[in-house]
Amino acid sequence: MRKARFDAQGSVIRWTEAPGSGPARVYVHGLGSASTVYHAHIAAHPDLAGRRTLFVDLPGHGISDRPAGFGYTLEDLARALAAALDEAGAEGAEIVAHSMGGAVAIALAHHRPDLVSRLVLTEANLDPDPPVKAGSSGIASYTEEKFVHGGGFEKVLLRVGPDWAATMRLADPLALHRAAIGLMRGTRPTMRRMLMDLTVDRTFLQGALTGALAGHDELVASGVRVETVPDAGHNVMFDNPAAFTRAVAAQL
Repeated sequence: MRKARFDAQGSVIRWTEAPGSGPARVYVHGLGSASTVYHAHIAAHPDLAGRRTLFVDLPGHGISDRPAGFGYTLEDLARALAAALDEAGAEGAEIVAHSMGGAVAIALAHHRPDLVSRLVLTEANLDPDPPVKAGSSGIASYTEEKFVHGGGFEKVLLRVGPDWAATMRLADPLALHRAAIGLMRGTRPTMRRMLMDLTVDRTFLQGALTGALAGHDELVASGVRVETVPDAGHNVMFDNPAAFTRAVAAQL
């Protein structure tokens, strides 16, 4: 396990790492998740193995610290991720990121282009104010006090189902709520705009069961490859791991 400081109080972001050759490949999880749980089975596939691989847990999640004074905005999380990559000496990394992690990866590439050579985004948040059915919207519908201390966290754990709850219950409730609020607010420029303006290699992976991707043609026109993974919804890596692995490997 490795770590890097990301705030003035000495809080650390942690990751586990597998040795290998070539540029680092960095996996980043979504809201209320953990990188090894969502990506280790993908990274271990022969088509992807052999590369130096980092599984980073964002602040407030998994094995990383969860300081109460941290903002947990998308930009805050991107700066923490940058601290991890700086400490790891992982310039020009290939970033494979899911959901909220995809939005964080976009912000990272926008602010620290030296750290990113390629983005593979899976069902990433591209716009503020996600649909009401999204998990982040449900969390953000509570006040921070109600979510953290008034039973909101426990209610959400029951509502999201056992699989997501398995990792969400490992996240800090305050961090989870602030990150959800951050997703609702988005970034300026928006994650979509930043993604379209980037010059690195970019792929957006969409689960076929999710439905049509908003702004598909505009993304493609800007140079973003959009690929659809069959028989999969938002959690593509669990719904159809074989097809997801093939889709990721085809981009790297």
